[in-house]
Amino acid sequence: MEKTNKYDLTEGGILKKLLLIALPIMGTNLMQMAYNLTDMFWLGRVGSDAVAAAGAAGMYMWLSIGFILIGKMGAEIGVAQSLGRGDKKTALAFSQNAMFIAAVLGGLFTIATTCFHKQLIGFFNFRETEVAEAAGAYLSITGFGMPFLFFSSIVTGSYNASGNSKTPFIINSIGLALNITLDPLFIFVLGMGIRGAAVATVIAQFFVFIMMVRALLFSSKRPFEKYFHMMRIEKEKLIRLLKWSLPIGVESLLFCFLSMVTGRVAVSFGAAPMAIGRVGSQIEALSWLIGGGYGAALIVFIGQNYGAKKIERITHGIKLSFLVMTVWGTLITIFLFTLGAKVFAVFLPDPEIIPLGKTYLFILAFCQLPMNLEAVGSGGFKGTGRTIPPSLVCAVTNGVRPILAWILSRGSLGIYGVWIAISVTAIVRGIWICVWYIITEKKFFPIAVSSP
Repeated sequence: MEKTNKYDLTEGGILKKLLLIALPIMGTNLMQMAYNLTDMFWLGRVGSDAVAAAGAAGMYMWLSIGFILIGKMGAEIGVAQSLGRGDKKTALAFSQNAMFIAAVLGGLFTIATTCFHKQLIGFFNFRETEVAEAAGAYLSITGFGMPFLFFSSIVTGSYNASGNSKTPFIINSIGLALNITLDPLFIFVLGMGIRGAAVATVIAQFFVFIMMVRALLFSSKRPFEKYFHMMRIEKEKLIRLLKWSLPIGVESLLFCFLSMVTGRVAVSFGAAPMAIGRVGSQIEALSWLIGGGYGAALIVFIGQNYGAKKIERITHGIKLSFLVMTVWGTLITIFLFTLGAKVFAVFLPDPEIIPLGKTYLFILAFCQLPMNLEAVGSGGFKGTGRTIPPSLVCAVTNGVRPILAWILSRGSLGIYGVWIAISVTAIVRGIWICVWYIITEKKFFPIAVSSP
């Protein structure tokens, strides 16, 4: 009986269940950060221009997340709520239709990045032509791995929604180990430079894809049996998935695009700020990937309990989550203030750039606590299918960011003005989402209890 109920989030200790699913999701997110840091570590030995080129191309990899979330988030919400009601057939249908969305979007994204990589990199208007050429090469190669990444995200989302986040964590860990092994081989031994880093990433993504397919077919802990049997595209399911996830996907796309506009402002000061932002954001990701991972677990937890109409578990889980993320956000803030520069120097050991990297992390340290609390408020909205409020807040604050960055950078602050704009808008976004959720929570759940 214990084995049967292990992944049922509607019963048992709330914090225990949250951590059961949150820790592997956090680990999976950290795997993605580690993928990027692995590239940065080895490319940092090639030079800051290589890091800047990978950073520019990486912005489009980040842009892909918005398209990925359109399928993945819908799958997580639909599967979790359906399983909470005990409706496994509907849960499977949501996952399969999300896979169709991912296949279409992944294919289109691959075409865009492989055929139009020069035009896409041209957006940043690099002063250094060699950096632009290297970025285009990196983007065109990594574009081939996009379908594998889109597919794996739906499998990951379906596993997470079923309460089993451990399996995708293990698979992604193996993929990371492969990427760590291949990076120095392709970059240095085979002399491929930045192209080698891109090839290593695609190979690792393909390997993860194969492992995900195998898990769906043969794993004893897979969320559904006969996943590829009788797959049907249902208009009703597609509409529901898009209703849930399109606001989140658009939010992510807008966030990334506006960050690219902000990045273009930064590049006006040379390629070095792009390299600093690339490495610094990956170090800072230790905070928001953990917060995002916990938020993803909270979405699943709330989704299952919302489907089972266990509202008291939801409200108690939210309170515990605010406490947990307050502690984590505080610890990360202290870490960036005290050890950020030393960690930065490991990945980009350029004595001229390290002081700027230290300043970047110091400025961004101020927004870590609000960003982690944002994950709780946002997760509270999304778990019940209310995806518009957090998306709206993000759209507004992210829309202000490049404008504020341009204004602040025109004066004596220079590049520091860009970084201050990033931190300030993140603080406002986190506080706004949390306050909105707290205000609307009591008004929403009485309706939810009486709804069919």
